Amino acid sequence: MLDIKFIRENKDIVKEGAKKKHIEVDIDSLLAIDEKRLEILSRVESLRGEQNKVSVSMGGTLSPEAREQLIEEMKLVKDELKDKEEELRASMIVWQSLMLQVPNVPDMTVPEGDSDDDNQEIKVWGEKPIFDFEAKDHIELMTNLKMVDFDRGVKVHGFRGYFLMGDGARLSMAIWNYAMEFFSNKGFIPMIPPIIVRRETFMGTGYLPQGEDDLYKTQDGDFLAGTAEVPIMGFHSDEILKLEELPKKYLGFSPCYRREAGSHSKDVKGLIRVHEFYKLEQVVLCAASHTESVKYHEEVNRNTEEFIESLGIPYHTVVNCGGDLGMGQVKKYDVELWVPKESKYREISSASYFHDFQTRRLNTRYRDEEGKIRYAHSLNCTAIPTPRILVSLVENFQQADGSIKIPEVLQKYLGKDIIS
Repeated sequence: MLDIKFIRENKDIVKEGAKKKHIEVDIDSLLAIDEKRLEILSRVESLRGEQNKVSVSMGGTLSPEAREQLIEEMKLVKDELKDKEEELRASMIVWQSLMLQVPNVPDMTVPEGDSDDDNQEIKVWGEKPIFDFEAKDHIELMTNLKMVDFDRGVKVHGFRGYFLMGDGARLSMAIWNYAMEFFSNKGFIPMIPPIIVRRETFMGTGYLPQGEDDLYKTQDGDFLAGTAEVPIMGFHSDEILKLEELPKKYLGFSPCYRREAGSHSKDVKGLIRVHEFYKLEQVVLCAASHTESVKYHEEVNRNTEEFIESLGIPYHTVVNCGGDLGMGQVKKYDVELWVPKESKYREISSASYFHDFQTRRLNTRYRDEEGKIRYAHSLNCTAIPTPRILVSLVENFQQADGSIKIPEVLQKYLGKDIIS
């Protein structure tokens, strides 16, 4: 959520930011209801002041006539105050609804564009494999090696169901263990958060109200999170942190649930887009400084790049265009891994920073050097998701006989150097 004072003073910038993100929001209507809200609030405060004065006067020495007159005046004030408070409540509902629709302003370095097709490549790493045999896709490779069973997955779960089994399960666990060690060495505190999360926390992180169609909901009205970012961001909600505690750096490990309701995933088979998966997520809270946010944004994205490089998987990094940014994101990078059989890159990680968009909603603050209470800045970045990482790993390291060569850094966790 943006500061209403910032919106008032920079309405043209906010409008242009929404336009760049291709998000429709009526800023003029928001400012009109905000002005009305302030007028009503001013009158409410004035009436409360009058009421307090009358109450003080009633405690003094008054003649019966004066006391009776004050009682009548108090009744009139009380009646008007009741009406105005109800009017204020109604205007606040509209005001809050409009405020939740205002997107964060993207950084000036974010390129123009309508969708992920317009994201701009900024880095390429690794050599794409050249096979002297007919390469297989991950579905055929993993099925032949009994690493996955899609047919029984569909039987049990339905569309997009899968069973990881044997070396498929072992390889996933090897990646988790290696990632836990790798990112812990970067200064992140491991955390296994609850993944059933209250609506308020989803609102705070910006996944609601707009993204409800992609969430699984419980019978109690809570939601299953699609990323550990959501519960971890709620961890310090309504708290005031000490400056010396910042930055807070957490590594969340959790199951994740997404309905994948959009048309973008209808033609994707195998393990690319599934309803339930596991993910390690980097989450950072830092001081309210654009410079700090940019620094940690580069850091967390580079952490994931280094992790991928240690596996030896070719990738490229793109900066996301305005139309491919979410409500709260100021800027985002995607790391995408090479998928040989498709001859294309597929997203494996997203790194975003939000300034105080999330922390303002979640009321996560800290006390700065001068003792002033400020909203912290927040960032998040995928460390690694499974089973999606398996797609590129098995396809890039497949051998002519259908076996899979295991990256050296994973061998001690898996206990073997090849799956055959």
